[in-house]
Amino acid sequence: MDISTQIIWLFILSIPISCISWSVTHEEIFREPREWCVKNAANGRTLLIRKAFYLFTCEYCFSHYVTIFFIIFSDYKLLLDDWRGYIIAGFSLVFVANIYMSLFGLLRQAIKKEKVEIKKIETEEEHISQS
Repeated sequence: MDISTQIIWLFILSIPISCISWSVTHEEIFREPREWCVKNAANGRTLLIRKAFYLFTCEYCFSHYVTIFFIIFSDYKLLLDDWRGYIIAGFSLVFVANIYMSLFGLLRQAIKKEKVEIKKIETEEEHISQS
């Protein structure tokens, strides 16, 4: 695979990695299992148990395991065609996926801020019109 194709794969393969990592660690559909993992991460008997459950609450940590799955699934290597290519690909995919998640988080934060500001303006206008 030539380098331009590898770069395209890097940016495209990072999309499902970030999507899965973000969804499991932030979205409402996974809230109950995540809360259970948070509880076990805080109250686990051993360090290994606490860290194992913590992996499902941190998007950065979880993205490493999702990346491993996708590297095995796609046989993606970056720059080198041996085992070193898998390692380079793994850390590169995690890096790009976390950039995507950070940008998504900032976008969601900006949207929430706008919604709050709009609600405040509507409330003030409603209060003025009632006066």
